[in-house]
Amino acid sequence: MHRMKPSRRTFLGGVAASSAAYFTVAGAFAEDLVRTPAQTEGPFYPDRLPLDTDNDLIVINDSLKPSVGEITWLTGRILGLNGTPLKNAVVEIWQCDNNGAYLHSGTTNADKRDKNFQGFGRFLTGSTGEYLFRTIKPVPYPGRTPHIHFQVKVKGQDPFTTQCYVKDHPNNARDGILNSIRDPKAKASILIDFAPIKESKVGELAAKFDIVPGFTPEA
Repeated sequence: MHRMKPSRRTFLGGVAASSAAYFTVAGAFAEDLVRTPAQTEGPFYPDRLPLDTDNDLIVINDSLKPSVGEITWLTGRILGLNGTPLKNAVVEIWQCDNNGAYLHSGTTNADKRDKNFQGFGRFLTGSTGEYLFRTIKPVPYPGRTPHIHFQVKVKGQDPFTTQCYVKDHPNNARDGILNSIRDPKAKASILIDFAPIKESKVGELAAKFDIVPGFTPEA
């Protein structure tokens, strides 16, 4: 599995490097880590995967027309409970488009689906345990606050599924799945900021979500 398309490697890497100051966190100690709470996969994991499953959800294959939405550089690390980065972890994300439609035959508003939004992406972590996606800031749809689904797959472990949410979004207080988490620290760990990137001239955002699934690091 490729970490990203060769044709986009330089482009994606360049933008990530330009906002490195936002993504860098000094010395995460094991005692400060909170195990990421598991969340439901939900009914909309794609029932037919797109031909393009790379980490750029904004542009499908080599199309010249991007999807609609607030472009977001979503990054983070996959970590063991002791803080060790987990390499060779497959990170998958899926989310609805800017119209609230999923890449799924059961989505209730398929007629409004943005055909230019990939809806699903994959990334294979390296030695630092980091992942990177270019996607859109999630939006609400009936019954749910904005969120992005994640699934982390590591050889020899059961897949770990969770969701991340937009910190301080007004719909969070009414979301039953989010509020099923009773531990305040665990709940806070999946509420993330979507902050403007100062260097961006097109209003891009940056979001950072570290995931601690409780896996044992690869030897």
